[in-house]
Amino acid sequence: MNILVFLPNWVGDAVMATPTLRALKRGFPTARIVGLMRPIIADVLAELPYLDGLFTWNPRSEKKLERTWPVMRALRRERFDLAVLLTNSLHTAAVAWLAGAKRRVGYRRDARGWLLTDRLEPLRAGRRFRPSPVIDYYLELAYYLGCARESRQMELATTPADERAADAVWRACGFSGAERVVILNPGAAFGAAKCWPTGHFGELAHRLAAIPNTRVLVLCGPNEMKLAREVLKRAGRPGVHSLAEFPVSIGLSKACVRRADLMITTDSGPRHFAGAFDVPVITLFGPTHIEWSETYLVKASHLQKQVACGPCQLRECPLDHRCMRELSPDQVFNAALAMFRRFPRQRPVPSAA
Repeated sequence: MNILVFLPNWVGDAVMATPTLRALKRGFPTARIVGLMRPIIADVLAELPYLDGLFTWNPRSEKKLERTWPVMRALRRERFDLAVLLTNSLHTAAVAWLAGAKRRVGYRRDARGWLLTDRLEPLRAGRRFRPSPVIDYYLELAYYLGCARESRQMELATTPADERAADAVWRACGFSGAERVVILNPGAAFGAAKCWPTGHFGELAHRLAAIPNTRVLVLCGPNEMKLAREVLKRAGRPGVHSLAEFPVSIGLSKACVRRADLMITTDSGPRHFAGAFDVPVITLFGPTHIEWSETYLVKASHLQKQVACGPCQLRECPLDHRCMRELSPDQVFNAALAMFRRFPRQRPVPSAA
């Protein structure tokens, strides 16, 4: 049996899809399971054992083979028996249909029901979609196909090259095995409304680095280097470092989070790296419903300022961004101290060979 899985486009959603990939692999142990995903998602899921192959798809790619029609023709040659759509768009349902998948399973959304052979109904509250955990939303597709109930634990892996890159960061920053390392993740690809003020992050980094035997590393992607450097500048302490001075990559970010003692992050994709590696995590929520990305983690703390205008789900705040601005560095610092008490630091995670 040949199964094609359409993976989510967002980094965090892809991590939250890993329990579903595990459920499908266990539910169809003799099947060949292939993923269709954006190139960045291939980096996120690298080394996981639940896919037997993958296609990278980016309609705007400079690489011709990653564009829609070449990818669709390649998929048709595979003769898939089943397509499982974790995505919600009409576009992906059309590709599944044009690719010739005999059975196409997904949620009835975006006027695409007629392109699916099996249609699940999303939870609604009146005419709106009801906020509900994405992890469960994906797993319901696997359960519909007869897979056994599966743990909600997310899962990721790192490559030896990722770990060597993280070793280089640890050496350059002077992190030793006796020190606690706190990762700060100030970015948010969704939009500015998810970002906590840079000054707040700087003050938090300053206070964390003042704790004996504690160091801080600011995470960033290629488009967030300026932000990371600004947090570093505002922190004003030698114990605060950032990835902005290194060749950043998804793999390096995963490897750094894997060996950290705590992550403090916006509600963005890398937040879920912590949960996948069993690292304690504090998430700062602003305009988004916590319920959408609830991950059921024991080592997780959610902070959100209750305001009359939220959660609004907007990418840009049309007012004064009070939901994030009024979440103070004091509150986050005290939450970090509480996490240190709840989850005392462990011995350093060894790097891969």
